[in-house]
Amino acid sequence: MTGEVVLDVFLDALKDSAIVLAFVFAFHVLLSFIEDKLSNFLTKHRKTGPLFGSIFGIIPQCGTSVIAGDLYISKYITMGTVVAIFLSCSDAALIVLLNPVHFSSKTIMVLPLIGLKFLIGFLIGFLVDLIYKNQEIVDTSKELEDVSCSDHHHQGHVKLHKHLIHPLIHSLEIFAFVLVINFSLGLIIASVGENTFISFMTSNRYLTPLFATFIGLIPNCVSSVLISELYLSNSIPFGALLAGLLMNAGLGMMVLLKNKNTIKKTFVILGICFITSIVVGYISSLFEWFI
Repeated sequence: MTGEVVLDVFLDALKDSAIVLAFVFAFHVLLSFIEDKLSNFLTKHRKTGPLFGSIFGIIPQCGTSVIAGDLYISKYITMGTVVAIFLSCSDAALIVLLNPVHFSSKTIMVLPLIGLKFLIGFLIGFLVDLIYKNQEIVDTSKELEDVSCSDHHHQGHVKLHKHLIHPLIHSLEIFAFVLVINFSLGLIIASVGENTFISFMTSNRYLTPLFATFIGLIPNCVSSVLISELYLSNSIPFGALLAGLLMNAGLGMMVLLKNKNTIKKTFVILGICFITSIVVGYISSLFEWFI
């Protein structure tokens, strides 16, 4: 691999990571102002958390799953809600599928794709919350009360740290983590080559949903782009596209894996998403193959 290729991979990783940084920082600044209201809302609407999660996941942005993982670690959302977001999000796939350059009859399938991912995310998330009923959501009321009783100077310092410094530091930590992952995976994919992926995917059509699910495991927007391009080039059926994009949660899963306190539950979440993706992918593919 030449130095030029390595530089290109690094610049691409830097660009993608910078987008995540901007998105995550803006979200956390906003969150710092509404966290008490958000906490109270989620506490009162625990049962509908997966519904709002599925809606949030539709946003075609690679930072969506990162924020979801972060909110779950911070106990702002339930396991069912984070599962709903992971299953409903599509990273950069929608941008590729809706690109006018790639417009074809397959573009129309974006609507059922979004609808199915939303519905599956909500239903599976709801079932997960039924199983894991005793989940805690953070209570910020005491913290806010303590701050309100402090002197004016202390309040100003606390507000600066809460609304700017803390979101910035936290976002930069995520940015560094995302950059390392993106760069490492970029080097691996550049070494293997996209044509190898295409040959692997098209070698056996009955295994394409399984192959697509494994590619969806790659914590990078390149996986959603690759799966979308394979679908547009008629290399994989809609069922495989659905399976791969259900599994593809971008870097959200990696955010959970780097937290030691949630490692066991993270593997549960991973297993739920993986099994759901394969089952739904094959059911959809069966209709295409035999009907």
